[in-house]
Amino acid sequence: MDDERILMRYYAFTIPHITVIAGALLGVLLIAGIDIKRALGIFSAVYGMLLIIIGLIARPHFSKLALYRISIMFFSGILIAGIILFFLG
Repeated sequence: MDDERILMRYYAFTIPHITVIAGALLGVLLIAGIDIKRALGIFSAVYGMLLIIIGLIARPHFSKLALYRISIMFFSGILIAGIILFFLG
């Protein structure tokens, strides 16, 4: 139980930074006039990739937790959704 609390705190302190970086990228893409679907696809793919990197950094400590595995699957889903949006746009 204590490891899950540590993982949640780790995510609470790292994910907002990733969100700001990816959101800034989305803003730049929209200002540049890129199609909305492509911009959202790029945003989602980059956001998912950055989240997966954050998850991989924590892997040695939390790989046995079900919460960690669920979060990695969710992060991978964001990445896949971004790739699909990019190619549909």
